[in-house]
Amino acid sequence: MKIGILQTGIVVPELAETYGQYPDIFMDRLAKAGFEFQTWSVVNGDFPPGPEAADGWLITGSRHGVYEDHAWIPPLEELIRQIVAQGRPLVGICFGHQVIARALGGTAVKFPGGWSVGPQTYDFVGRGPKTVMAWHQDQVTEPPEGAVTLASSDFCKHAALLYPGRAYTIQPHPEFDVAFTRGLLEKRGPGVVPEETLRHAEEVMETPLDSAELIDDLIHFLQHKQLPGRAA
Repeated sequence: MKIGILQTGIVVPELAETYGQYPDIFMDRLAKAGFEFQTWSVVNGDFPPGPEAADGWLITGSRHGVYEDHAWIPPLEELIRQIVAQGRPLVGICFGHQVIARALGGTAVKFPGGWSVGPQTYDFVGRGPKTVMAWHQDQVTEPPEGAVTLASSDFCKHAALLYPGRAYTIQPHPEFDVAFTRGLLEKRGPGVVPEETLRHAEEVMETPLDSAELIDDLIHFLQHKQLPGRAA
Protein backbone atom coordinates (compact mmCIF):
# COMPACT_ATOMS: atom_id res chain seq x y z
CA MET A 1 0.00 0.00 0.00
CA LYS A 2 1.40 3.37 -1.02
CA ILE A 3 0.99 6.28 1.39
CA GLY A 4 1.38 9.81 0.11
CA ILE A 5 2.75 12.20 2.72
CA LEU A 6 1.84 15.85 2.23
CA GLN A 7 4.51 17.90 4.00
CA THR A 8 3.11 21.20 5.27
CA GLY A 9 5.92 22.27 7.60
CA ILE A 10 9.71 22.38 7.84
CA VAL A 11 11.70 21.05 10.79
CA VAL A 12 14.14 23.62 12.17
CA PRO A 13 17.69 22.93 10.93
CA GLU A 14 19.06 22.11 14.39
CA LEU A 15 16.58 19.26 14.74
CA ALA A 16 16.52 18.23 11.08
CA GLU A 17 20.17 17.21 11.35
CA THR A 18 19.15 14.46 13.76
CA TYR A 19 15.54 13.65 12.90
CA GLY A 20 15.14 14.62 9.25
CA GLN A 21 11.96 16.30 8.06
CA TYR A 22 8.42 15.53 9.24
CA PRO A 23 7.86 12.89 6.54
CA ASP A 24 11.00 11.08 7.74
CA ILE A 25 9.64 10.98 11.28
CA PHE A 26 6.31 9.58 10.09
CA MET A 27 7.95 7.01 7.86
CA ASP A 28 9.94 5.80 10.86
CA ARG A 29 6.85 5.58 13.08
CA LEU A 30 4.74 3.82 10.42
CA ALA A 31 7.52 1.52 9.16
CA LYS A 32 6.14 -1.57 10.89
CA ALA A 33 3.07 -1.46 8.62
CA GLY A 34 5.17 -2.20 5.54
CA PHE A 35 3.85 0.80 3.60
CA GLU A 36 5.51 2.28 0.55
CA PHE A 37 5.86 6.06 0.86
CA GLN A 38 6.14 9.07 -1.38
CA THR A 39 6.39 12.64 -0.11
CA TRP A 40 5.24 15.89 -1.67
CA SER A 41 6.40 19.11 -0.02
CA VAL A 42 3.22 21.08 -0.57
CA VAL A 43 4.57 23.83 1.70
CA ASN A 44 7.11 24.44 -1.09
CA GLY A 45 4.53 24.18 -3.86
CA ASP A 46 5.23 20.53 -4.75
CA PHE A 47 1.89 18.76 -5.29
CA PRO A 48 0.95 15.27 -6.48
CA PRO A 49 -0.82 15.00 -9.84
CA GLY A 50 -4.01 13.94 -8.05
CA PRO A 51 -5.53 11.68 -5.37
CA GLU A 52 -4.78 8.60 -7.45
CA ALA A 53 -1.02 9.11 -6.87
CA ALA A 54 -1.31 7.14 -3.59
CA ASP A 55 -3.62 4.60 -1.98
CA GLY A 56 -3.85 6.58 1.25
CA TRP A 57 -2.76 10.00 2.44
CA LEU A 58 -1.22 11.68 5.50
CA ILE A 59 -0.92 15.42 6.16
CA THR A 60 1.78 16.56 8.59
CA GLY A 61 1.98 19.35 11.12
CA SER A 62 3.22 22.87 10.38
CA ARG A 63 4.08 26.14 12.07
CA HIS A 64 1.63 27.84 9.69
CA GLY A 65 -2.01 28.56 10.39
CA VAL A 66 -4.72 27.27 8.06
CA TYR A 67 -6.20 30.79 8.00
CA GLU A 68 -2.97 32.38 6.75
CA ASP A 69 -2.63 33.69 3.20
CA HIS A 70 -0.29 31.16 1.60
CA ALA A 71 -0.58 30.21 -2.08
CA TRP A 72 -0.30 26.47 -1.29
CA ILE A 73 -3.20 26.24 1.17
CA PRO A 74 -6.19 26.60 -1.23
CA PRO A 75 -4.90 23.88 -3.61
CA LEU A 76 -4.19 21.66 -0.60
CA GLU A 77 -7.79 22.09 0.54
CA GLU A 78 -9.01 21.21 -2.95
CA LEU A 79 -6.78 18.11 -2.99
CA ILE A 80 -8.26 17.08 0.37
CA ARG A 81 -11.76 17.31 -1.06
CA GLN A 82 -10.69 15.24 -4.06
CA ILE A 83 -9.09 12.56 -1.86
CA VAL A 84 -12.27 12.31 0.19
CA ALA A 85 -14.45 12.22 -2.94
CA GLN A 86 -12.42 9.29 -4.28
CA GLY A 87 -12.77 7.41 -1.00
CA ARG A 88 -9.05 7.17 -0.30
CA PRO A 89 -8.17 6.99 3.43
CA LEU A 90 -6.84 10.27 4.81
CA VAL A 91 -5.21 11.05 8.16
CA GLY A 92 -4.02 14.39 9.48
CA ILE A 93 -1.97 15.51 12.47
CA CYS A 94 -2.04 19.00 14.05
CA PHE A 95 -2.06 21.33 11.02
CA GLY A 96 -3.32 18.33 9.04
CA HIS A 97 -6.17 17.94 11.52
CA GLN A 98 -7.05 21.61 11.13
CA VAL A 99 -6.76 21.93 7.36
CA ILE A 100 -8.87 18.82 6.72
CA ALA A 101 -11.59 20.24 8.97
CA ARG A 102 -11.44 23.58 7.16
CA ALA A 103 -11.44 21.99 3.70
CA LEU A 104 -14.57 20.02 4.57
CA GLY A 105 -16.50 22.95 5.99
CA GLY A 106 -15.29 23.32 9.57
CA THR A 107 -13.48 26.13 11.37
CA ALA A 108 -9.96 26.30 12.80
CA VAL A 109 -8.61 29.41 14.53
CA LYS A 110 -5.77 30.75 16.64
CA PHE A 111 -7.13 29.69 20.02
CA PRO A 112 -7.56 32.59 22.45
CA GLY A 113 -6.66 30.24 25.32
CA GLY A 114 -3.07 30.14 24.10
CA TRP A 115 -0.57 27.33 23.65
CA SER A 116 -0.64 23.62 24.47
CA VAL A 117 2.89 22.23 24.69
CA GLY A 118 4.38 18.96 25.93
CA PRO A 119 2.54 15.90 27.30
CA GLN A 120 -1.23 16.44 27.32
CA THR A 121 -4.01 14.07 28.35
CA TYR A 122 -7.18 13.69 26.29
CA ASP A 123 -10.33 11.72 26.99
CA PHE A 124 -10.95 9.33 24.09
CA VAL A 125 -14.55 8.21 23.72
CA GLY A 126 -14.92 4.65 24.97
CA ARG A 127 -11.19 4.32 25.62
CA GLY A 128 -10.42 6.62 28.51
CA PRO A 129 -7.49 9.02 28.94
CA LYS A 130 -4.54 8.98 26.54
CA THR A 131 -1.42 11.11 26.98
CA VAL A 132 0.31 12.44 23.86
CA MET A 133 2.75 15.21 23.00
CA ALA A 134 1.18 18.47 21.85
CA TRP A 135 2.59 21.59 20.21
CA HIS A 136 -0.05 24.00 19.00
CA GLN A 137 -1.84 27.28 19.46
CA ASP A 138 -4.41 26.78 16.69
CA GLN A 139 -7.24 24.28 16.99
CA VAL A 140 -10.53 23.20 15.42
CA THR A 141 -13.43 25.04 17.05
CA GLU A 142 -16.26 23.89 14.77
CA PRO A 143 -16.00 20.44 13.14
CA PRO A 144 -17.50 19.90 9.69
CA GLU A 145 -20.94 18.37 9.36
CA GLY A 146 -20.73 14.61 9.79
CA ALA A 147 -17.46 14.64 11.74
CA VAL A 148 -17.50 12.85 15.10
CA THR A 149 -15.39 14.14 17.99
CA LEU A 150 -13.53 11.16 19.48
CA ALA A 151 -11.18 12.94 21.90
CA SER A 152 -11.23 16.13 23.93
CA SER A 153 -9.73 17.90 26.91
CA ASP A 154 -10.63 20.96 28.92
CA PHE A 155 -8.26 22.94 26.70
CA CYS A 156 -8.98 21.30 23.33
CA LYS A 157 -12.62 20.39 22.70
CA HIS A 158 -12.07 18.64 19.34
CA ALA A 159 -8.73 16.87 19.73
CA ALA A 160 -9.59 13.94 17.43
CA LEU A 161 -12.15 13.82 14.64
CA LEU A 162 -13.47 10.83 12.75
CA TYR A 163 -15.05 11.31 9.34
CA PRO A 164 -16.57 7.83 9.07
CA GLY A 165 -15.08 5.86 6.21
CA ARG A 166 -13.21 8.93 4.94
CA ALA A 167 -10.68 10.48 7.33
CA TYR A 168 -9.28 10.41 10.85
CA THR A 169 -7.44 13.38 12.33
CA ILE A 170 -5.82 14.28 15.63
CA GLN A 171 -4.58 17.55 17.11
CA PRO A 172 -1.64 16.24 19.19
CA HIS A 173 1.55 14.63 17.86
CA PRO A 174 1.92 10.88 18.45
CA GLU A 175 4.99 11.02 16.19
CA PHE A 176 6.87 13.29 18.66
CA ASP A 177 9.04 11.64 21.31
CA VAL A 178 10.57 13.27 24.40
CA ALA A 179 13.87 14.18 22.75
CA PHE A 180 12.27 15.82 19.72
CA THR A 181 9.78 17.76 21.84
CA ARG A 182 12.52 18.91 24.18
CA GLY A 183 14.39 20.12 21.11
CA LEU A 184 11.33 22.16 20.12
CA LEU A 185 11.21 23.66 23.61
CA GLU A 186 14.81 24.80 23.21
CA LYS A 187 14.90 25.80 19.54
CA ARG A 188 11.38 27.02 18.74
CA GLY A 189 9.79 27.82 22.06
CA PRO A 190 11.68 30.84 23.44
CA GLY A 191 10.10 34.11 22.37
CA VAL A 192 7.13 32.29 20.82
CA VAL A 193 5.59 30.20 23.60
CA PRO A 194 5.13 31.85 27.02
CA GLU A 195 7.94 31.03 29.45
CA GLU A 196 5.54 29.61 32.03
CA THR A 197 4.12 27.19 29.46
CA LEU A 198 7.60 26.07 28.41
CA ARG A 199 8.66 25.61 32.02
CA HIS A 200 5.61 23.49 32.85
CA ALA A 201 6.15 21.36 29.74
CA GLU A 202 9.71 20.64 30.82
CA GLU A 203 8.55 19.73 34.33
CA VAL A 204 6.18 17.04 33.01
CA MET A 205 8.23 15.99 29.98
CA GLU A 206 8.90 12.46 31.26
CA THR A 207 5.18 11.63 31.66
CA PRO A 208 4.49 8.17 30.15
CA LEU A 209 2.93 8.48 26.70
CA ASP A 210 0.29 6.51 24.80
CA SER A 211 1.72 7.56 21.44
CA ALA A 212 2.34 4.04 20.14
CA GLU A 213 -1.35 3.21 20.51
CA LEU A 214 -2.34 6.30 18.53
CA ILE A 215 0.19 5.50 15.81
CA ASP A 216 -1.46 2.08 15.56
CA ASP A 217 -4.79 3.87 15.10
CA LEU A 218 -3.36 5.83 12.15
CA ILE A 219 -2.02 2.64 10.58
CA HIS A 220 -5.32 0.82 11.04
CA PHE A 221 -7.31 3.67 9.54
CA LEU A 222 -5.03 3.89 6.50
CA GLN A 223 -5.39 0.16 5.97
CA HIS A 224 -9.10 -0.25 6.68
CA LYS A 225 -10.72 3.22 6.64
CA GLN A 226 -11.94 2.63 10.17
CA LEU A 227 -10.48 2.58 13.67
CA PRO A 228 -9.84 -0.59 15.70
CA GLY A 229 -13.04 -1.79 17.31
CA ARG A 230 -15.23 0.72 15.48
CA ALA A 231 -17.51 0.12 12.52
CA ALA A 232 -16.81 2.29 9.50
